[in-house]
Amino acid sequence: MIIHARASGGLMMKRNILVVDDEIGALTLIGIMLERGGFSVLKAKDATTALAVLEQNTPDMIILDVMMPGMDGIELCRVIRNRETTNNTPVLILSARGDAESVMRGMEAGANDYLPKPILHHDLVSKVRAILEGVPS
Repeated sequence: MIIHARASGGLMMKRNILVVDDEIGALTLIGIMLERGGFSVLKAKDATTALAVLEQNTPDMIILDVMMPGMDGIELCRVIRNRETTNNTPVLILSARGDAESVMRGMEAGANDYLPKPILHHDLVSKVRAILEGVPS
């Protein structure tokens, strides 16, 4: 968690989100959307990099793409749920696959929610805030 000073003099906790997507354009765009929404963003281009990031950081939320080389987002979600340090971390899956079977697989793997791509800035930030509302900062 990153602490930032508010202009009014108080402290504000800035929620830290790990975004995992093998498409650099999508990774960059999602990062920009979240930063504009007031979040701090960590980025990983694949599951291996994401797991390395998780060894050094404890994000407040993880956003995963499904279709990635090597370990896909569904399997990475299962790994995240089986790790003691991340088993309660909210996971949001964003994927071009929006069919019922894909959504069901994501939810069964432990995702808190599943949204189809493309996604609008407002929809992403609203969903992230809604998921994080129930998570202490």
